[in-house]
Parts: sequence; structure tokens; C-alpha cells
Amino acid sequence: MDAEVGRRRYDSLRRTTQALETRAEIARAARRLFVDQGWAATTVRDVAREAGVSVPTVYAVYGNKGGLTRALADAADLSADPSQQLAELEAAERDPARQLAAMAGFDRRLYERAGDVITLLREAGRTEPELAEVYRDGRRRADETRTAVFSSWPAGVLREGLDVAAAVDVYAGLCSIDVYTTLTAERGWSPDRVERWWREALARELLS
Repeated sequence: MDAEVGRRRYDSLRRTTQALETRAEIARAARRLFVDQGWAATTVRDVAREAGVSVPTVYAVYGNKGGLTRALADAADLSADPSQQLAELEAAERDPARQLAAMAGFDRRLYERAGDVITLLREAGRTEPELAEVYRDGRRRADETRTAVFSSWPAGVLREGLDVAAAVDVYAGLCSIDVYTTLTAERGWSPDRVERWWREALARELLS
């Protein structure tokens, strides 16, 4: 009897694992196709074929093509390890320079691991309102994090003449996908070098 219970327990675990693997494979297939041939040219049937699953399976897991896109955006954020950023922000609560470094590290990981997805969402969003909204959601979440951190600092930490909103703007201008891509793809910088420069530039531009 105990052995039977054990087998059932592991059967359940096996089904859960298989479901997660299927979900991940569909997301990987969608990412490859969306990036390689564009969002508009990719169908749910294409994604199913690339992932080696049935079309109904894709719909059951993600709902529709829009669901796939939102899943990719969520996966992009998760790939940068937001829990690491949170832990680093909390550990450096009284050290604004270290908090800026934590945020710069998150953006470096995000662009390094999922820059293709971010670029896809932005470019495709020029003609697809649904994708434009997904992209705006991601940028809005990033601004909310920066606003929360900068608002927690005591008076006098920000450079004279900067308020929180302006500081968020400066941060967004420095730590953007365009800056990262220009420096790494065109100028030959390593991601480590970009992150170091961001840390120094943010401290110089934002802190008194």
C-alpha cells in the first residue's frame, strides 16, 4: 500500500514536471519564431510545430498568441532574477550607490538574457497595439521600481535640482536597451564593462 501511494505521489510530480517542460518548450519555440520571422508572420500553428506539440496544447497552456507574447515578456523579467535585485536593494537600504548598482545589475542581466524579446516587443509594437501595451507594461514596472527606491532616500541624496521624476528619467536614458546594444554590439564592450560604467555614471549623475 505504501509503495502504491509513493508511486501515485511520484506520478503526480512527474505530470507536473512534464507540464512545466511543455510550457517552457512552447515559450522557447515562440521566442525563436517571433525573433527570427517576426510576430505578425508567426502563427500559433507555427509555434506548435516548432515546439513539437499540438495546436490545442498551445491554446490550453497560453490561451492565444497574445498570451504567448505576455508569457515571453514575463519570462524576460524573470530571467534577470528580480528576487536577486530585491535582496540587494534591501541589503543596501542605507547605501544609495549600492542600490543603484543593484538596479544596474538587474538591467544588465535583463538585456543580456532577453534583449531580443524586448527589442521584438518594441519594434512589433509600432504596428501591433497589443504588443505595444505589453512593452509599455514592462517599462512602467521598471519606472515603478526606480520611483520606489529613489523616493525612499532621505532629502539631500539626489543631486541638487533633481526630483524623483527627473532622476527616473535620467536613469531610463542611461540604462536603456539602446545604450546596452550600442556599447556591446557596436563598440565591443563586454556586459561587465557596461555594468561598471552604468554604476559609475548613475552615481555621478544622480547622487549629490
